[in-house]
Amino acid sequence: MEQTNSDLKPNDARTDDWTARLHRATRATREDWLGRGISYLCIGVIILVVASMLWFITSKGIATFTQNHVNLWKFVSGTNWSPNQDQIGALPMIVGSFAVTFAAAIVATPFAVGTAIFMTEIAPNKGRKFLQPVIELLVGIPSVVYGFIGLAVVVPFMRHLVSGSGFGIISATFVLFVMVLPTITTMTVDSLRAVPRFYKEASLALGATRWQTVSRVILRAATPGILTAIIFGMARAFGEALAVQMVIGNAAIMPKNLISPAATLTSQLTTGIGDTIDGTLPSNALWSLALILLLMSLFFNALVRLIAKRGQLSHER
Repeated sequence: MEQTNSDLKPNDARTDDWTARLHRATRATREDWLGRGISYLCIGVIILVVASMLWFITSKGIATFTQNHVNLWKFVSGTNWSPNQDQIGALPMIVGSFAVTFAAAIVATPFAVGTAIFMTEIAPNKGRKFLQPVIELLVGIPSVVYGFIGLAVVVPFMRHLVSGSGFGIISATFVLFVMVLPTITTMTVDSLRAVPRFYKEASLALGATRWQTVSRVILRAATPGILTAIIFGMARAFGEALAVQMVIGNAAIMPKNLISPAATLTSQLTTGIGDTIDGTLPSNALWSLALILLLMSLFFNALVRLIAKRGQLSHER
């Protein structure tokens, strides 16, 4: 029997109604859209802030070479820093920054790796529960406190131990050693715990001792993570300003040894930024030092990503 239009209309209406209900956004869908929109907004703001900072520092940092026509090579290789007399050689600060950074990393790495091995492989649970808050406490101490301790303890100690004022690279190294120690230790602990358990079990099953297992299996497997921890510690040491400024002496001259007063990029920035006028050569020169700091931070980040990528590839093999 053939259906008439009057019989089809109710069915079509119900179909359209169900279709509209199926396409209507539910509360969960609207919440999902809202969460996604907030996430995209936050990511966009972060990207905008980072891009703005990069553009601002770069534009201010290259003014020394574009407006004041200072030779780039003379800037990075010059040894005289006196912006008021048109002498802006940044090499003493670059050497000072790298000296305290590498020295702090060299001193801190053995202590950090040893502490991490003790926390993950040797210490009982009570020892781990005690050491973990101690390490985290070191992270939370403000840098000015480290600077005061360095000024009150390290500098007089060095003055008594060796001749001189006590201010210098070696004093800054001791302060930075304590400051980067928790960073390297915490990340090394995470790297050691990330080593697959069957590595250790297979080594012990083959007859290796616990120390042989730690030194030849676990440490070797965690090497990319440990290197990443060291690079992170070096990045923090390279960018530290206040504590270093209080103990290094702030002398913008080429350091002759570890006990002579020196200056870093950050200490020169913090001491000189208040005495310059925006747009002048001394101000532009300080912005150029800030640009060097930014480029070095980007280099450390790129190095960390490269090491992490190589470590991931080695684990996959």
